[in-house]
Amino acid sequence: MKHRVVALVSPLLEMYRVTSASAVFGYHGPDIPAHYDFALCAELPGPVRTTMGVDVIVERGLEALTEADTVLIAGWCAGPNVSPEVGAAVLAAHSRGARIMAICSGIYVPANLGLLDGRTAATHWELVADLATRYPRIRSDASVLYVDHGDVATAGASATTVDLCLNQVRRDHGAALAMRIGRQLSAAPHREGCQRQYPELPTTGPVPDSLAPLLDWITANLDQPLSVEQMAARSRLSRRTLSRHFTDQLGVSPGRWLLDRRIASTRALLEETDLPVETIAQRVGLSSAVNLRRRFRTALNTTPAAYRRSFR
Repeated sequence: MKHRVVALVSPLLEMYRVTSASAVFGYHGPDIPAHYDFALCAELPGPVRTTMGVDVIVERGLEALTEADTVLIAGWCAGPNVSPEVGAAVLAAHSRGARIMAICSGIYVPANLGLLDGRTAATHWELVADLATRYPRIRSDASVLYVDHGDVATAGASATTVDLCLNQVRRDHGAALAMRIGRQLSAAPHREGCQRQYPELPTTGPVPDSLAPLLDWITANLDQPLSVEQMAARSRLSRRTLSRHFTDQLGVSPGRWLLDRRIASTRALLEETDLPVETIAQRVGLSSAVNLRRRFRTALNTTPAAYRRSFR
């Protein structure tokens, strides 16, 4: 049975959050397993006004939350005002084990219900002061992309919707599926933001045609001791020109991109296999377990063993 994600929406609806979530939880073609169903609901079914100036017809009301495995609150333009009906429906869903995910102003719903009391929450910077006044027991953090407590997760801004949803896919089905969906959506290769959660696994992301063949070659030969000189020779460019292309078009140096790819592959293998660290080190081109552990701790501030215990 598929995991049911129901997005609770209200006027004025910002469509980007809903479409981003549906892109992650929707259909990705016959080669990627379909584990989710995605639907909308509203307190008052019918036309819901959007920020685009058009209406979206939402057919289901709050009764849809009784069937939800995850309740996605994709913004809440009523601000801190949460009706007793909405509050009761969300709280009932949470009580029976549904996961609550709130994006941007959607944080007002779990905040109003006390679900974030004593907890840290990813918060849009414009809302930090208001939340501190209204809900002093919540520790708002505007420097992170999202915060996931398991039963309740929050994302600070609209652009972090994909990050939060891919995080759920990774929690539910592992890093490999999350990487495949992120790659298909051309999710960013790396998201900065001083986030306390582990950074999203890099994907190939949207890359220019001039670099795509090289990045594919690197990924296919990750177990080899690749150097920037070899990468430059493969591209028939000087090392300086290659470095400039990477910095201008990907925002990182060739060496940094290669290391990020190796760390990403390490994470996937730790989550998806029982391979020993020494074997993983050889497969991802980090030469030895000692080197892998050192690089892994620097990148994620944890050990491979601890990471595997957390995510297997």
